[in-house]
Amino acid sequence: MFLFSVCLIFPSLFVFVTGGKLPEPEVKIEVLHKPFMCYRNSKYGDMLLVHHEGYLESNGTLFFSSRKHGDTNPVWFTLGIREVIKGWDKGLKDMCAGERRKLTVPSSLAYGKEGKGKIPPGSALIFDIELMEIRNGPRSHDSFREMDLNDDWKLCREEVREYLKKEFEKHGYSPNDTNHEVMVDDIFKNEDEDEDGFISAREFTYQHDEL
Repeated sequence: MFLFSVCLIFPSLFVFVTGGKLPEPEVKIEVLHKPFMCYRNSKYGDMLLVHHEGYLESNGTLFFSSRKHGDTNPVWFTLGIREVIKGWDKGLKDMCAGERRKLTVPSSLAYGKEGKGKIPPGSALIFDIELMEIRNGPRSHDSFREMDLNDDWKLCREEVREYLKKEFEKHGYSPNDTNHEVMVDDIFKNEDEDEDGFISAREFTYQHDEL
């Protein structure tokens, strides 16, 4: 498994009233700051780097701050594939780098009836989120074109190997790590569906999540 998390699929909850489905609660979005120049808006599939603070709506208690807790670094996640709560996936679309938003998230789009850690069951939450950076996600068309060095619409082992080297270097690891070849083998085992020695654009877009 490579650097990116596998998408987790959760079953939908359907509630029927007189034969109809109740509308899903919405996330309340308030823009606190937006940069004068916006070169790119976030979309599903993008990787976002954010700083965030989370509060209980009921009493304003701070339950987490990426600037104060843990390693105090901003966090990366991929938008729209349930790496984060559903309220974030809904509330952070069409956002610019440098923008800050306040999200009020109902319990059903956060941690629901179970709660989590310092968050009691059934809690609505408030988040103050600053988007620091937007990058192409691991399954975007742009990512494929970036990896496809000779523009032949398929990825060979060398192109995947070069991509891994760049990603490791970008995250502070040695670009010559001996694990690269093992990863390349694993990627082609899972991704090369027709076993022709290449990963096609279709296989890249619709298959697995190792890249």
